[in-house]
Amino acid sequence: MSATLMTDRPTESERIDLSASSPRRGEKVIIGWLFLCAAFSVLVTVGIVFALAGPTIEFFRQVSPGQFFSTDDWAPSFTPPEFGVLRIVSGTLNVTFYALLIALPCGLGAAIYLSEYAGPRARKILKPILEVLEGVPTVAYGFFALTFITPLLREYWPTFLPGSLGDPPGVFSAASAGLVMGIMIIPTVASVSQDAMSAVPRGLREAAYGIGSTRMQVATRVVVPAALSGIVASFILGISRAVGETMIVLIAAGATPNLTLLPNESVQTMTAFIGQASTGDIAVGTITYYTVFAVGSLLFVSTLILNTISIALVRRYRETYE
Repeated sequence: MSATLMTDRPTESERIDLSASSPRRGEKVIIGWLFLCAAFSVLVTVGIVFALAGPTIEFFRQVSPGQFFSTDDWAPSFTPPEFGVLRIVSGTLNVTFYALLIALPCGLGAAIYLSEYAGPRARKILKPILEVLEGVPTVAYGFFALTFITPLLREYWPTFLPGSLGDPPGVFSAASAGLVMGIMIIPTVASVSQDAMSAVPRGLREAAYGIGSTRMQVATRVVVPAALSGIVASFILGISRAVGETMIVLIAAGATPNLTLLPNESVQTMTAFIGQASTGDIAVGTITYYTVFAVGSLLFVSTLILNTISIALVRRYRETYE
């Protein structure tokens, strides 16, 4: 009886042939669904390009690229209109710069703590709390900046900054918007960086500890360099989010297109202009209407360039472990 059972049992090669000759239909369905998801994202991107391209081309038929990119007089709704985009580009860079001064060091510091210092219990509590900040609506951040951060800055700003830079900011300022935007971006930088650090093999840490390195030395000289590609990706992601933020700058930074990098002045960003102009009574087919799409195209190209740089840097600093 045992001999019969042994002869009826398939060999290993027969089992392999059987599985190869009858692939699972469920896997094909999953692969097809994933392909549709990827194709849908590509189609959405192509649709955005086509939606922006037509009005942008019409805009540049009426306004020369030289006037748009090289002049600093911005008044598209006035008579006569001015279309020098440098003022709102500088406003975008202004707010983004001060946001990154907060977000990048704080986000990286939080990631190092969660990855290298926090215990499992502390990490289980702190990381969800940190990520809750990502779920707060940006309009709530904007009113927080306007009603809480701005009064604090107006009261204490002259105490810390002397001279003309110490002039208290007005009701709207780049500092208030940049500070709150930086707080909003911290979870993005921290979460992506911490995930990259957690992917570093434990053996690298143990080897460093074995030669007498301290925890700080292991974190800053071993883990951070090994996870540099992920950290760079988190930085670029934070920059992209800062450049594309609308509600915080629309509420807290103001609508004055100043060509300045001072934090205590009101500025207008590209996204704030789009948000402000889109809510007004703009007739379709007017030059002001086409200006919204031209600025949107500039934002789209800027984000594309940032993503391209991110991909190049990630490939440059990627570490492979076997």
